[in-house]
Amino acid sequence: MTLRGRLTAAFLAVVLGPVLLGALFVASTLHTVDRSRSIERLAVAAAAVRTSVDALCQQLRAAADAVALGRGDPAGAAAQVVGRGLAAGVVLSDVAGRITYTTPGAPATPWQECAGAATSGPVRALTVRVDLHDRAGTTLGTVAAAQPVDPAFVARLAAVTGVAVTLLDNGAGPARVTHTTETSEVRDTVLAAAGALDDEQITETADGRYVRRIGPSSGQPLPLVLSVPSEQPPGLNTALVGAVVLAALLAVLAAWRLARVTTRPLVELAAAVDRVADGDLTARVPVRTRDELGRLAGAFNRMTRETGSYVAALTSSRDQLRGHLAVLGDTLASTHDLQRILRVILNSAIAATGARAGAVLLVEPGGMLVAQCTDGLDGRWPEEGTPTTLRVPVGSGMVGAVAATGVPQRGRMDPVDAPAGEPRCRTYIAVPFATPAGPGPATGAAVPFGVPTPPGGGAGSAVAGPTDARSGAGDFPTVELPGGRTTGGTDPAAALGVLALYDRLGADEFDDDDLVTLRTFASHAAVAVENVRGHEEAQRLSLTDPLTGLWNYRYLRESIRREVERASRFGRMLSVLALDLDRFKDVNDTYGHAAGDTVLAEFARRLRGEIREVDLAFRQGGEEFVLLLPETDARGAAIVAERLGAAIRDTSMPVEPHTGAPVPVRVTVSIGIAVYPDHASTGQQVLEAADDALYAAKAAGRDTYRVSTRRETAARELPVPAAAVTPPDGLPRAGRATAPVRAEPAASIRAEPAAPTCTDEVPMGDGGAPEPATAPDAARAGPGPTRSAAGGGASSGPHPPRQSRGR
Repeated sequence: MTLRGRLTAAFLAVVLGPVLLGALFVASTLHTVDRSRSIERLAVAAAAVRTSVDALCQQLRAAADAVALGRGDPAGAAAQVVGRGLAAGVVLSDVAGRITYTTPGAPATPWQECAGAATSGPVRALTVRVDLHDRAGTTLGTVAAAQPVDPAFVARLAAVTGVAVTLLDNGAGPARVTHTTETSEVRDTVLAAAGALDDEQITETADGRYVRRIGPSSGQPLPLVLSVPSEQPPGLNTALVGAVVLAALLAVLAAWRLARVTTRPLVELAAAVDRVADGDLTARVPVRTRDELGRLAGAFNRMTRETGSYVAALTSSRDQLRGHLAVLGDTLASTHDLQRILRVILNSAIAATGARAGAVLLVEPGGMLVAQCTDGLDGRWPEEGTPTTLRVPVGSGMVGAVAATGVPQRGRMDPVDAPAGEPRCRTYIAVPFATPAGPGPATGAAVPFGVPTPPGGGAGSAVAGPTDARSGAGDFPTVELPGGRTTGGTDPAAALGVLALYDRLGADEFDDDDLVTLRTFASHAAVAVENVRGHEEAQRLSLTDPLTGLWNYRYLRESIRREVERASRFGRMLSVLALDLDRFKDVNDTYGHAAGDTVLAEFARRLRGEIREVDLAFRQGGEEFVLLLPETDARGAAIVAERLGAAIRDTSMPVEPHTGAPVPVRVTVSIGIAVYPDHASTGQQVLEAADDALYAAKAAGRDTYRVSTRRETAARELPVPAAAVTPPDGLPRAGRATAPVRAEPAASIRAEPAAPTCTDEVPMGDGGAPEPATAPDAARAGPGPTRSAAGGGASSGPHPPRQSRGR
């Protein structure tokens, strides 16, 4: 046997053996996984069926108990239970078993008792029977509440469980169907498989379906069959056989090629390959014969020539790439999605330099570099722990030194010597980036991200080159590169972040061309960060009032729509307070508009100090303000209004008039309160209701508050005797039986009596007034005493002024 034959046979044995074993393993694993998942699905479906049937039986028992408790008129109670949908039919029987009353439309018999033994034949309805007693405890008969077991019931079970459900008639002999959701194609097969099963057993049919039979049993009196189709794709075994055959053909071709190549002399070829590996693409192999060796030599020579052409083309493409990056930068600068921009920049830098990993880090307040996006850093952290986010202090380690000095670095290091908190690597390159103008603190510019000027120097690895004195343009240091080229550094005081790459492909160090390319990407990152910052600041200014710092009228319209939608979705309340400074025009006329602005700013400061962080404060226009109090009812809003009135009334505001020393000015505020959904059903309507209540407070003499008297027409539920239940979260619910709050001071808020319902009730004290809220109750009723500091609570900004109506 020739060498080529032996190599071919060995290669085929090495390749085809694992392929065959892998195909068998995949086939068996897929079948096992499919069976396991199908059995699990059937188990979950069986549990869901038992839960559904048990829930239905509990509902029927509750309906029968409700009828039995209807002492005076059981027939009327039965009709009411059926009318509410708690049962489809109710039958009243006397002690002798004679039927005395049946609701119209009751299901057909036979009825299956939920707790009784399984009956023979088809089941038409599920029923629960309870005894009917008089007031003395004497048994008068029984009450039976029933729900039909029909195709709709079986379809609901199938929808709940996600499997096909079949209801058997529980008769003797072969399994017979009462109702089913199985298709006609597989029905007979499923019934045949179910006929050989006992309760809770599972089998597999010939067409790949898994069948389970459940019941009748305790708590589940219905004989049911559940089935699911196999999730294994059809024709999988044929595909595996085809894949093995294709792999065998490819292996034969590869073995023949490998044997053909390895039988040639390799000395001259190895020498030529070494020269090419050293960068000499002019290396050639002499062609002495026209046999196989000659053809190999010719192919090698062509390869080296084409490789030289490819290298020249790649060099030209790299120069073209730098030109295209300028156009890419303009495109990226017009986008405000910072994470997406930095991701594009990082991926482009990795692709352009051939790095294996990289990160873009931005300087955050406190002098910390935090990675905004990373790629390929998994598995590069020390064994003692993997950080969730790359965080490096400015001036610490290689990356921190780049941000502190503003000088790019590149070089090689031992992975075990990687700086603390930084990924392990063998080669690295890091470039800082800053604003295009880049003035430092010497010119009075603010340091980006609130970072103080970093200390000079810093521990780092090999720097790209020595630095000259600072140049005049932009005041940036310049880094000299070999060959007379230079690349500008970055003013460390204006550094925004660092672009770092690790481990160039081929284990070579990053070169000067990579440094120049990375500087281009870093400049795009700086432009993107500045653009996003400018956009965010402009957006903030467009939504806040410049004088008070509160949210403006534009944001009010958006916020009340959002808060009303949230309150409606979660069944919560939303209180709206409309505030207006009393006789504010007199302040402007007496002391001047500058003093009026001082009063407005001080009023906004006190307003923020009296509300919670979740509350929102707005300046609607002039001296008019609005508060949104989520999850707060009228009682809580009244407490807030009383507290705000006291905070404004009790302490005067020092203002400076046109001439003279500062004088104290006492200001009062009138407040109107409206609650969603008690007083209105939309955001605009609740604002108008609060505005109307504000005018009522003005008419009542100012320096007070009033609660809106608007009421929305709502359907009333029939009262059901039950104990009041407090919601689990303890928050006010929309539609609860809260007592309406009258427009009186908080100390004398009264509540009208309301019929008890199944919702939670407001605790009432003597005289019908709500009891004082304890610590949990205060948080439930409205803003509690725990508030943010002067800057906490709500914030807000510019808006179209609203016309005053003589307040």
